Amino acid sequence: MPLLPSIDLSAAQQRELLAIARRSIVEGFSSAAPLRLQLATFAAALREPAAVFVTLNQNGELRGCIGSLQARDPLVQAVADAGFSSAFRDPRFEPLQAADMDQIQIEISVLSALRTCAVDSRADLLQSLRPGIDGLLIEDQDRRATFLPKVWDKIPDPEVFIEQLLLKAGLPAGHWSEAIQVQRYTTLTFADN
Repeated sequence: MPLLPSIDLSAAQQRELLAIARRSIVEGFSSAAPLRLQLATFAAALREPAAVFVTLNQNGELRGCIGSLQARDPLVQAVADAGFSSAFRDPRFEPLQAADMDQIQIEISVLSALRTCAVDSRADLLQSLRPGIDGLLIEDQDRRATFLPKVWDKIPDPEVFIEQLLLKAGLPAGHWSEAIQVQRYTTLTFADN
C-alpha cells in the first residue's frame, strides 16, 4: 500500500506556506527568532499537526535543511520554525545573511507518517526501495539519519543511497546489523521560484 503525504494542500496554501517560511527567515535577521503566528487566522488544513522539512538552496546548491520527522506542531508554525532553523541553525552552514535572500529558493516537504520497513537484510531493503518516492530514516547504535525523497535526484542508485545514508548516520557504508531499524515516508514537496 503506497504511503501518502499526511495532508493535501491547494496551490494557494502551498504559496502561503512558502511565503511564511520566507517571512520567518526575514524576521529572523532582526529578531533572532522564528516568526510567531496567530494560528486562528489560518485555514484548518494549515493548523493540522505536521512533520515538515524546509530546504534552502542558493544558486542550485544546498544552503540549509532542517525539520522534524514527527508531527508535533501545527503545519504553519512548523514551517515558520523550520524555515528559520534552516537559515540560521543548520550546523553545516554559516548563518544566512540578508544579502543572500534574493538568491534563496525555499522548498517545503510535508511528510507522511513514518512506516517501519520489515526487512531482514540489506538486500531486502534494497529490493523494497522506491527510488524517487521513499524517504528513509535509519537508526542503529544510537545513531540515526534521514534522507528526504528529493535526495534521490542527486543519488539515484539505491545501493549508493543506502551507503550515503549510513555514512550520514556515522555508520560504515557496508553496515548492517540485526538491531538496525529502517522507516520510510513520502512527502508532498513544493518550492518557490
